[in-house]
Amino acid sequence: MTYIGYARVSSEGQNMARQIKELEEFGCEIIYQDTKSGKDFDREGFQKMKRKIREKDVLVVHDLSRLGRNAKEIKKEWEEIREEGADIVVRNMPILDTRNEGQIPGVGELISNLVLTLLSWMVEEERNRIRTAQREGIEIAKEQGKYTGRKVRYHEGAKGADKLVYDQIVKMLSIGHSVMEVHRKTEVSRNTIYKIKRTLEKG
Repeated sequence: MTYIGYARVSSEGQNMARQIKELEEFGCEIIYQDTKSGKDFDREGFQKMKRKIREKDVLVVHDLSRLGRNAKEIKKEWEEIREEGADIVVRNMPILDTRNEGQIPGVGELISNLVLTLLSWMVEEERNRIRTAQREGIEIAKEQGKYTGRKVRYHEGAKGADKLVYDQIVKMLSIGHSVMEVHRKTEVSRNTIYKIKRTLEKG
């Protein structure tokens, strides 16, 4: 039996280190991670985890949204992992811990399935609410002439830690590292690295 952690952030502003620390403290021996945006959900780390996980292993995630973007995806991934004979632990929702299902034969699994269905729906609704609020906020800002697009975090004029990360990206690209290698080293999204690379190529 192996405890396997999975962490994902959907934007550079989210904290991957905090998720990894939580998984390590829970006893995860292997941790897979993804830093791709919600638009690009072909998650390399997640797929590696699914190929690795075996019967009696335990997958640990911080919350249900790590498994998918909507209720359908979350339920699909949950069921596929359970079909492998592995357990799942959702850290921020203790009732979603399939290791406990055997304590009350049949009933434990029924409760988990009901809660999973409800919470999956809630994750999707919250995601839609945030999207709507962002869209409305952008429209209002555009009407007021205040919208300037998404703020660039890593650039030549950045300061502090962001400038150090930018300099590291530039250095690695300049000596021939691939975008994927830079992404793995810095945990900055490949999209951002490609933008920096294009800027450098333009001179």
